[in-house]
Amino acid sequence: MYKNLAAALAAACFFLSPLSFANAGAAAKSGPVKAAFVYVSPIADAGWTHQHEAGRKEMMAALGDKAVQSTFVENVAEGADAERVIRDLAASGNDIIFTPSFGYMEPTMRVARDFPGVKFESITGYKRAANVSTANARYYEGRYLSGVLAGRMSRSGVAGFVAGFPIPEVMQGINAFALGMRSVNPKAVVKVIWLDVWFDPPKEREAAMALFNEGVDVVAFQVASTAIMAAAQERGKYAIGFHSDMRHVGPDAQLVAVTHQWGKYYADRVRAVAGGSWKSQDRWGGVREGMIRLEGFSASIPPAVREEVKARGKDMVAGRLQPFHAGRAPILDNQGKVRIAPGQLLTDGEILAMDWLVEGVQAPARK
Repeated sequence: MYKNLAAALAAACFFLSPLSFANAGAAAKSGPVKAAFVYVSPIADAGWTHQHEAGRKEMMAALGDKAVQSTFVENVAEGADAERVIRDLAASGNDIIFTPSFGYMEPTMRVARDFPGVKFESITGYKRAANVSTANARYYEGRYLSGVLAGRMSRSGVAGFVAGFPIPEVMQGINAFALGMRSVNPKAVVKVIWLDVWFDPPKEREAAMALFNEGVDVVAFQVASTAIMAAAQERGKYAIGFHSDMRHVGPDAQLVAVTHQWGKYYADRVRAVAGGSWKSQDRWGGVREGMIRLEGFSASIPPAVREEVKARGKDMVAGRLQPFHAGRAPILDNQGKVRIAPGQLLTDGEILAMDWLVEGVQAPARK
């Protein structure tokens, strides 16, 4: 993952470059496609890796064993270990390799140069090549909708957000969550804790407990385990599940889960390999495309509030609601600077380069 924000901003700009790549290996595949997946953490029963494994299983169910054979390697650290594993999978005869972690991007690019006949899918990466495609989801759309719900359900008007690193993807989520909350409670506050790690359950739990001690009664997060949901269940607070539905961990705590759906994308890309039509591309899908969903609504939510959130979701699908669109009033950052002028909408490029936090977000300064 990028810890250097300047590098992350350059990354976001490159992601949108108008690159055009030739079809890499246009011949149709005879026999089943061999697909491999590399996971950054253990699969577990929920979370980032769990959701990608669910996508792999959905792909297998959709295509069948005669069309695709798949394998995975879990708990692979970013860096040298990732390159070794990706290289081994490429050398083992896999036709397509999915690498769903931002920190796998550079190892994927290095291996791809040495294996031009293998297709690679860099999930959350931004660099492409003739045999490297990129994909991500508009997580911020689900964050906005969950923020509306949090704004209605929070008694204190103070929410928390535990995050790994301040890369643009995370900043988008925090901002959209805060904007959703403040759309129904203009005085709402979101307190942020940075962990500088994506997967560390004890550290995640500690951060959640610290926020609850500061008066937070709803917490959202962008880390890889269920520890924060478990902490909310223990303390009798609310939490917004992320990546996966986490009701089995927090049956009373989960207000809703913002889930990611990868199965269709994986199946489509394997079909493209099988048919000889695979080519390098970008894919950034959200609520409209079905890559982001709200699931697992709490029974404690009043029917009118649930319908309000669902109506906002329908507006989003129809294009009537976009989180980073200013109405009559400008959208300010938490330093009071106008970031989105009245009536203006951020472009995808501006969203992907986001390095600021909206009004109402309290976050410690970064060194």
